[in-house]
Amino acid sequence: MTKPIIKFENISKSFNETKVLNDVSFDIEEGRFYTLLGPSGCGKTTILKLIAGFETPTKGNILFNDKVINKVPANNRKVNTVFQDYALFPHLNVFDNVAFGLKIKKLNKNVIKTKVDEALKLVKLEGYQNREISEMSGGQKQRVAIARALANEPEIILLDEPLSALDLKLRTEMQYELRELQQRLGITFIFVTHDQEEALAMSDYIFVMKDGKIQQSGTPVDIYDEPVNKFVADFIGESNIVPGIMRQDYEVEMYGISYECVDAGFKKDAKVDVVIRPEDITIKSVSEGRVSAKVDSQLFRGVHYEICCYDEQGNEWIIQTTKKATIGETVGLDFDSEAIHIMLPGETEEEFDRRIESYEDESNE
Repeated sequence: MTKPIIKFENISKSFNETKVLNDVSFDIEEGRFYTLLGPSGCGKTTILKLIAGFETPTKGNILFNDKVINKVPANNRKVNTVFQDYALFPHLNVFDNVAFGLKIKKLNKNVIKTKVDEALKLVKLEGYQNREISEMSGGQKQRVAIARALANEPEIILLDEPLSALDLKLRTEMQYELRELQQRLGITFIFVTHDQEEALAMSDYIFVMKDGKIQQSGTPVDIYDEPVNKFVADFIGESNIVPGIMRQDYEVEMYGISYECVDAGFKKDAKVDVVIRPEDITIKSVSEGRVSAKVDSQLFRGVHYEICCYDEQGNEWIIQTTKKATIGETVGLDFDSEAIHIMLPGETEEEFDRRIESYEDESNE
């Protein structure tokens, strides 16, 4: 494991009587793309401000390369922030915007020019030095903001929802460009978003947040395939969640019928949530399906139909398929054992880790 460049040790942050972060701990390794993902008000932007030095923690320590930086001023941290509104100066041209931080440091004019030119080249804006900010598109403004951050040669770049103001097509293009830039430079990026697809597409590692706590952390694949609780399962893509009973390892019961699954480590006959992703369900005849459900509605999403069904117990099922269904018909829903994921209702990531560790210890005895 690479040595962390940033460590949060039991960080809490309160504003007056309102606790925004509650005992948050995590490590950030060098050269990776991290995303803080969660709904508005979950504390993700506060984490950026704490790393940048715009806020100080109420409790706990922040370490940068093993040194506590709780009281280190923002201008003395090797961190630069790209804000949601880019925070560019409209009265300055592109060159002067990118050079702003370098001029504050009172660097030599030739050094400043070299650094600005190099930064603009990295974001593919060579030749734009004299362009006015008002003449730039949204995507170009974002690149200027990133170039300004790069010119200061930070060890970490913080990005606070920098794509949210862009239209869908440009936003997708900039996702690719940001990811490619980070991989090419090898600089640590910490990216804030509430967009699940954006987080899954861009990240090496994701922290899913809710109410000032990290609900789950891991790679995009880990979090999508193995959510630890209902919030994560619902927040990261669509999920079908129905009640079940864990009869034994690798066997779960739904609607009185036992199914093989890939999960273990639960107590016998524990009440569980059964999670199946919409893309893992196939619509068949009633006799061929594992569950029967009545088609209530369907939407065409371009690459697939999104079909909403309800089973006899009133549970909603969402299916994503290229085949069209008929509203009002009863169909069979089929899925493989590998598509069944089991969760304990309300289990946290820490509880999940402890349960799996205990199960593995017992299995090795």
